[in-house]
Amino acid sequence: MFKFWGSQEQQSQPRPQDGSSQSWYPPSVISSPSSSQPATPSATSSSSYSSQRSIDRSQSPSHVSPAEAAGIIAALRDKSVDELRKLLHDKDAYYQFLLSLDQVKIQNNLRDELQKETLQLASENLEKEPQIMELRNQCRIIRTTELAAAQEKLNELEIQKEENLKFYSPLSLLQRVQEAMNQTDEESENLHEKLLDRELDLGDFVPKYKKLRTTYHRRALVHLAAKTSSTT
Repeated sequence: MFKFWGSQEQQSQPRPQDGSSQSWYPPSVISSPSSSQPATPSATSSSSYSSQRSIDRSQSPSHVSPAEAAGIIAALRDKSVDELRKLLHDKDAYYQFLLSLDQVKIQNNLRDELQKETLQLASENLEKEPQIMELRNQCRIIRTTELAAAQEKLNELEIQKEENLKFYSPLSLLQRVQEAMNQTDEESENLHEKLLDRELDLGDFVPKYKKLRTTYHRRALVHLAAKTSSTT
């Protein structure tokens, strides 16, 4: 994460413990042994510092923006060598510094806000639990009572619908017209027999017989037209 360079005099000092043994540091901190060699910058090492800084920038995690990296560098710029060494080897100091960064504070604030909102939503859901139970009971009552009655009524209407469809079907209509024709024809024949048996005089027979035969022929024409239409 952070690398430091110094003069030959400081590089000859004993090297601190290898970062690989400090498992609590981020991988970027322990990725290179040279990260444990702090030194004060000098004019003679400016070129090597620039080149090393370019390498570090290319190896930095992709999720760290240049603005965030600049903020971290600014926070480390004014620290002494002892303070930097302490950050590398003191876990508590490292985390205190980490928590003091603005980027970390922003993330922690967002986390706290999300936790607060989550707890608020959970509390609101718990407050609505009695209402939810009441609605469930109402749904159960509707299913066992009102729904059963509605289903029975629906079955009755379905039966009535089937009966109506059968009653008004073309075949049924033809059959009823045929039955009406036969009934009218039978009535006219009975009327004629009454005339022959002298149970009815001619004056009463003629208008009644004429009316029955007119009705018969009208129904016969309707039956013929309907039958022809259904066959075509």
